[in-house]
Amino acid sequence: MPSHIVQTRENKSLPARIALSAAAAQGAHLRTEHFGDWLAERGRANAFRVERIPFAELVGWSFQESTGNLVHRSGRFFTVEGLHVTEAGEPHGDGPYADWYQPIINQPEVGILGILAKEFDGVLHFLMQAKMEPGNPNLLQLSPTVQATRSNYTKAHKGADVKYLEYFVGPNRGRIVADVLQSEHGSWFYRKSNRNMVVEAVGDVPLLDDFCWLTLGQIHELLRRDNVVNMDSRTVLSCLPFADTSEGALLSDTELLSWITRERTRHSVRTERVPLDSIPGWKRGESTIEYEAGRYFNVVAVSVRAGNREVTGWTQPLFEPVGLGVTAFLTREFGGVPHVLAHARVEAGFLDTVELGPTVQCTPDNYAHLPEKERPLFLDTVLRAGADRIRYEVVHSEEGGRFLNAESRFLIVEADEADAPLDPPPGYAWVTPAQLTSLVRHGHYLNVQARTMLACLNATAVSTR
Repeated sequence: MPSHIVQTRENKSLPARIALSAAAAQGAHLRTEHFGDWLAERGRANAFRVERIPFAELVGWSFQESTGNLVHRSGRFFTVEGLHVTEAGEPHGDGPYADWYQPIINQPEVGILGILAKEFDGVLHFLMQAKMEPGNPNLLQLSPTVQATRSNYTKAHKGADVKYLEYFVGPNRGRIVADVLQSEHGSWFYRKSNRNMVVEAVGDVPLLDDFCWLTLGQIHELLRRDNVVNMDSRTVLSCLPFADTSEGALLSDTELLSWITRERTRHSVRTERVPLDSIPGWKRGESTIEYEAGRYFNVVAVSVRAGNREVTGWTQPLFEPVGLGVTAFLTREFGGVPHVLAHARVEAGFLDTVELGPTVQCTPDNYAHLPEKERPLFLDTVLRAGADRIRYEVVHSEEGGRFLNAESRFLIVEADEADAPLDPPPGYAWVTPAQLTSLVRHGHYLNVQARTMLACLNATAVSTR
């Protein structure tokens, strides 16, 4: 049997079983209308507290005398360093700054983001976790079964074992549904990747506290709610192998890959890690590292208490964006086939210069001081869109283990020729959701925001599968 096919007694292909789960609005264990009560109960069952603290109160963290870098005494976890970025290439409409300095998170280890699947009553269910992260706006969100850095699951923190880890590593793990290295936020991480996995369990699986089995249809419903499904869940869900329905795409798969290659070669990005205390335009206070003009993001410190984590108390740095982000796909139909307008984005932390992102991905407040011609392309189109053009709108937060209150409005906006022409500007291309699904099976083609958008596209298009 081919490795990419998992069969049931009914001999259904994996994409068919995923489609069946996506169409299942109710699960065998927890009804969708009871999910809110379940999540609230898990919040009451554990003690959570997050407090901002001065850098001097960080335990185990300190600023190196020689560099000013913020490091952990174990040499593990991550460091906050400086980065100098120089970009050269053809004009691409990404903004006016081709040379800049910024703080960056350097975390070279590869983490595991894994969702366990199992069939109940003939329908695939996915084991999701109510997980507290200190940066989540509402603390508790729905996370993958396993969400752990290598430092976590090798117990550098000397805490408890990561639950269900054995289903994803070692000789007794289940059947692989998806397994691919994907990038983290290229604007805030330096060349960071995580292993995105979906594994189908073989045999019985104990159900532990803070975990629940949901169908994909139930998860899709929760993706329509603000700040419920966390970023790590969204990126893993985007990797599910839905059926290929790519007929009618404006670009063939070969043409699309050629376009991505061309975009990667027309940009030259030079990055140099530099001491954190040497980066111009940034200043360090007792509690904050911030940009002098008050834009972009701050580096802050927090103290955390979480009764159900592997370690129940700790302190750490977090990146805190300034302002609410906007992440959006413009969408049009060509020949009756839905397409979205993808942007070949350059981000300093990418391994391969360019990854596909949404049409718009920015924090508008960071550009408010600039003339219109220097604002991100299509931003004003998205911000001006009326309710009759918006097909999806939800506020999702970013990864709460490293980012504090990092939220964006995620939108799918219907466009016309005047808003988004058939022949788009350089750096943009019309692609089908099925082509994105094909690309995401390979690492470093879609950035983390595009993977969230793909999960949202799947959540809004179940009836077309």
